[in-house]
Amino acid sequence: MEVPAPNPGDALTGVEIFAALEPEVRQRVIAAAVPRTYRKGQLLFVENDPGESLIVLRRGAVMVFRTAPTGERAVLSVQRPPDVLGEVSLLDGAPRSASAEAIEDCSALALSRGAFIELVHANPRILDAVMRSLGGLIRRLTDQNADHVFLDLPGRVAKTLVRLAGDTTAPMVTIELNQSQLAEMAGGSRQSVNQAIGSFASRGWLRTEGRRIVVTDLAALRRRGGMADR
Repeated sequence: MEVPAPNPGDALTGVEIFAALEPEVRQRVIAAAVPRTYRKGQLLFVENDPGESLIVLRRGAVMVFRTAPTGERAVLSVQRPPDVLGEVSLLDGAPRSASAEAIEDCSALALSRGAFIELVHANPRILDAVMRSLGGLIRRLTDQNADHVFLDLPGRVAKTLVRLAGDTTAPMVTIELNQSQLAEMAGGSRQSVNQAIGSFASRGWLRTEGRRIVVTDLAALRRRGGMADR
């Protein structure tokens, strides 16, 4: 069940697609959007659903994935505010190409395809931002394919943990993600991912607390994932 969220205010701050809009136009977009909240574990949409809305994340995190005929899932990305979801289906009018699940409690705005197309006609500059968004999506998928070619499973697990930690300078980062979800994101079996996590824990890079992973050495995980030091 989707529950209306509180008054969103200027919920488009930081959202690249709408950054070029004048403040009064942004307010009209917000007024046309429908506030939504999603509980952890709830599906926002499912592959092959009608692509009828753009979803702007305001709070929480969402996992985007594809499902194989066997039921296995492959995670494509994890989106956090101010990311948007559903721009591909919104542009071409085709069904959703992937599914999306809240991995934290989320609040969002849903903008209908009709309202978005009307906005684009009135503000063509939005298309520049949409193209950049699609370019970022293609780059993420290209990087993901390269990871499966050039990185072993522990390297992919390390890189996944770094990405989930986000941009932070904190000495410790807590990641609310079970190991089944982590396995889907890294593209390995749960047993193999558990072994990688155990290996990282023995090196002092992280520790597990039930369903949580507490990262204690983000720099070491970055190096193991083949990522440049900051």
